[in-house]
Amino acid sequence: MTVASPGRPRIAALDVVRGFALCGILLANVQPIANAGDLVVAPSMGGSDGSWLGLFVAQRFVPIFSLLFGVGFSLLLESAAERVTSPRLILLRRLLALLVIGLAHLFLLWQGEILTAYAIIGLLVLLPSTWLPRWTVAALAAVLIATSLIMGGGPLLVVGLFLLGSALTRYGVIGRMENSTRIPAMLGLLLAAAAVPLVWVQSGLSFDDPSFRFILPAAGLLLAGTYICGLLVLLRTPLRSLLQAIFAPLGKMALTNYLTATILVLAISPIIGGLPNTWPSTTIVLIAGAILTIQWLWSTLWLRRYRQGPIEWLWRWATWAHRQPLRHAP
Repeated sequence: MTVASPGRPRIAALDVVRGFALCGILLANVQPIANAGDLVVAPSMGGSDGSWLGLFVAQRFVPIFSLLFGVGFSLLLESAAERVTSPRLILLRRLLALLVIGLAHLFLLWQGEILTAYAIIGLLVLLPSTWLPRWTVAALAAVLIATSLIMGGGPLLVVGLFLLGSALTRYGVIGRMENSTRIPAMLGLLLAAAAVPLVWVQSGLSFDDPSFRFILPAAGLLLAGTYICGLLVLLRTPLRSLLQAIFAPLGKMALTNYLTATILVLAISPIIGGLPNTWPSTTIVLIAGAILTIQWLWSTLWLRRYRQGPIEWLWRWATWAHRQPLRHAP
């Protein structure tokens, strides 16, 4: 959940992917948020009850967000290096500001939020990695991702994806991500072919099955990659305008929408009633759909007048240590 620094053109595909991921994150988080802070309650992630949320949503979108965080971090480093003599100070302020936002979200609203962890990992891993050559960052990413999958996921996977996003940016892959249709199409097909058997295996497992903890993160990572490649291919088709209209407003205000989603879920859940972990998939989809509709309308109208979302603007202010213009120039 990052925004471009002053003067750097936005990469449209990143806004679309980020907005798409935001939708999936909300679908996965409705039950945990509504459960008054408990961290474990979520849509059934095994397939024994036929839950499509468990097979195609749970743990499928956090990897996308983690990758995008590393991408945005390195994009900001490149931009800051062109403008200031101490670009890492800009990054340090950005991560500290995110830590403050995350802690407020954690203690005031929801124990399962991810911003605090992202900020801490950024301070401990991403910031020091800027002194390493890009090949080292790429190698570390590969080792950490492979190790995390062997161990059944966990924080190492997030760290590895942070570094992978950073390495992809430093190698120029992100800057060229919209220049080809064949590459994301071929990669997407390979990832989908690898994901299908894992999702099929997951569909037959219960949550307490010993092998479930290994299947879930591997299937999630492969499906996340498939989703990204699929979007990149579709953005090279006449559907581009539609995808941008739907997802880009949400992606441009991802931080604001992520935080306000918590408030909206907490406001709606008492109206729904019952135990959140007993809600059927249709109820979860309706809640998420209503919230996303509100956020899309709000984001679209807001961005017509302002350059970025309100929380993004405050975050940028803290990052650059001076207030940036919020309204569009006449």
